[in-house]
This record gives sequence, C-alpha cells and structure tokens, in this order.
Amino acid sequence: MIFSSRYDAPSWLYFSLCDTRVMPVSTDPKAVRVHLSTGEGLDIEWKDGHESHYSFVFLRDACPCALCDDERGKSGRKIGEPQKLAPGTLPMYKEKAKPVSAEGVGKYAIRFDWNDGHNLGIYSWNFLREVCPCGECKAAQVNAIVN
Repeated sequence: MIFSSRYDAPSWLYFSLCDTRVMPVSTDPKAVRVHLSTGEGLDIEWKDGHESHYSFVFLRDACPCALCDDERGKSGRKIGEPQKLAPGTLPMYKEKAKPVSAEGVGKYAIRFDWNDGHNLGIYSWNFLREVCPCGECKAAQVNAIVN
C-alpha cells in the first residue's frame, strides 16, 4: 500500500503505545537476517526495538509486485494468505516457497528470487513493518480498523 501522506496511513503504522506515551513506529531496520540455507525465513530487528519474523511462505504469499497484488485483489485474498483452490480442483504437490537468493534494493528494501521463478516483488521496509505478522502488530491492526 502506498499512502500520499502519514495522515492517510493507518494509525498503527506510525504510532504504537509504549508504556505510557506514544512513540513513532520505526520503519528502519537495525538488523536484517535472511535464513536462506535453513529456510527459516526473514528476521528484522527494527531501530525502535521491535522484532519481526516472516516465514518465507508468508513473504511469497505477501509479494507486493503489481501482478501478485492484482491477483490478490481479484481473489479477495489478504496479504500473506495462501492461494485458495478453485472449487472441485484437487490439490497438487507444490514445493514450499523458498528464495534461491536475496539482495538489498538500495537502503529501502529487499528482493527475493523465489524457487518458483518469481522475482518481481520489492519488499520495502515500510511494507514489511506494515504487514508484520507478530501478535502485537496484528492486534494493533485490528484496533486501527475498529477505531
């Protein structure tokens, strides 16, 4: 998602409650670990102390490229949700999503070459923080939607 200003963005993207005061949410990573050989996923430690873990399956299903975003929009899938089988189709074996390689894109993102041949998604730090799958961030996302 792209927002024209911070006021168009969900409130949980820019502020989170920390003890008794509101602090800005950091979208700059302090440390990034891509576990290619073990297949464990991507770990990011953010400058504000928050830690995020993304499985490779989640990341592939959350691909932010225009092609994947369009497919999600047509199917009604949310970011990170796996594709659903069409009614009446039999499930076929599909290798678990895993990147073959990963590389930084400037100072703002990371890009993966996936084992299914896809490599169009550029995962910006802003995007990754926005879709953080941890319990704390999911609760903040739900609260932002309710309020």
